[in-house]
Amino acid sequence: MRVLSTRRLRALRKALLGVVGLAGFLVVWQLIPTLGLINSQYLPYVTDVAARLFEESLDLAFWRRLGSTMTSWAIGLAVATFAAVVLGTIVGLVPFLRRATHTMVEFLRPIPSVALIPLAVLMFGIQMQAALVIIIYASFWQVFVQVIYGVADVDAVARDTARSFGLTRREQLTHLVLPTALPYLMTGLRLAAAVALILAITAEMVIGNPGLGRMIELSRSAGDSVGLYAFVVVTGLLGLAVNLVFRFVERRTLSWHQSVRGEEAR
Repeated sequence: MRVLSTRRLRALRKALLGVVGLAGFLVVWQLIPTLGLINSQYLPYVTDVAARLFEESLDLAFWRRLGSTMTSWAIGLAVATFAAVVLGTIVGLVPFLRRATHTMVEFLRPIPSVALIPLAVLMFGIQMQAALVIIIYASFWQVFVQVIYGVADVDAVARDTARSFGLTRREQLTHLVLPTALPYLMTGLRLAAAVALILAITAEMVIGNPGLGRMIELSRSAGDSVGLYAFVVVTGLLGLAVNLVFRFVERRTLSWHQSVRGEEAR
């Protein structure tokens, strides 16, 4: 009971500190244009942005565009994760493949996904598929590299022990490789989720697909600074929600792992 109460107090303290930090940020934001430090045309008042957010939340078109963004994000992340897990497991389990693909991976991974936008538009036009190309490309490497490291991190003594006990390849994969690689996979998935959201919005801004990115770009071209900041705030809230959800899933999935237990003990 004492341990549970201590954990609850720590969680409450973290939540309160987060609320205080957010409140302080909003107050400073409101004061900057109020005091004339920055023209309200370039940094609108918090109250105006909040009012615009409330208006947009009552508009069905806003939710449809938000749904378009989240649809491309979810599809891209799912495809990238599936491909990365399958290929990463195969490459990670075969030392020859790890060595043979190392140079290629290090060459392809740093290529900015935004640089592929012209190619994606040429291939698919102004459609969701064009956005999916860059979302999948950027998210794939986040998971792929982590899976390779996770699979390759299996302890050699544990592997030899499993073989001596006559475990089949499937049993080794389930009881040895998966528990070792799972923390790496969850980290890669959390990073990929954030990257996928960034690229989904970027693609909409550049390509012109319907979504939050398109709304941001239209507000910019129309000189609607209040709307621009309102939609940027929405993207920030989405990013926060995605991180919290995947962080929660990670902690639940890895509740047995020493990293999560150590974090909860602090």
